[in-house]
Amino acid sequence: MNCEVCQLKELEVEHFEIREVLLCILHTIVFHRALGLVRPKDVDLELFEITYVQCGDVELEEKIDEKIDHFISWVEKHPNKKSQICLSFYEVKSKQPSWFTNKTERLYWEQWYVNLNVTQHPKHHSSKSHHTKVIVDPGESATEERSSRRAMVEASLREVLFQIIKFVNEKKDHVPPISEGVIYFPYEITIPSSSDSAFGMDMIKRMLHNGHPTMLS
Repeated sequence: MNCEVCQLKELEVEHFEIREVLLCILHTIVFHRALGLVRPKDVDLELFEITYVQCGDVELEEKIDEKIDHFISWVEKHPNKKSQICLSFYEVKSKQPSWFTNKTERLYWEQWYVNLNVTQHPKHHSSKSHHTKVIVDPGESATEERSSRRAMVEASLREVLFQIIKFVNEKKDHVPPISEGVIYFPYEITIPSSSDSAFGMDMIKRMLHNGHPTMLS
């Protein structure tokens, strides 16, 4: 069965919004693919009027936080570039050992691509002279502009959440059988590399290293 791929709608966000947006999206995906007993925890976003659900697993939260930290560091080194995070679910399969292969391989059955366009919001202008520095008040128009932009980002984030829910409800046949006692499917979160190489090339290298990710045996 082919690996199902979901390309989420691109979100245009500012730097300070990255963490909350990614926390909301990644935890929502993992929660909807969780197995067994979880302890659902409602989380209210501080920047947007949105509540999402976490699984209540400390180790999972730490791993997602760590990946978001790495992603934010990458964004700071590569400003004004569109970027992508890939959340993949996979099975670990044993294969015939040989001189050229490992004894196990990862067979990817679902991949989620989170697409962000991190923008730089223009700062307030200042008027300088030799004697004084006057800060020009952006006025109500600038405040309204930011409020309007924030509402647009919130609406777009809601669309992404609905896209996730629609996908998990419609795409079920490819999900592998559930193993007894397992709470989470094996997963990995891939971010752009620390170098300036293309994310797509990083994914190809990882696929070649771990084996073909698009087919399940």
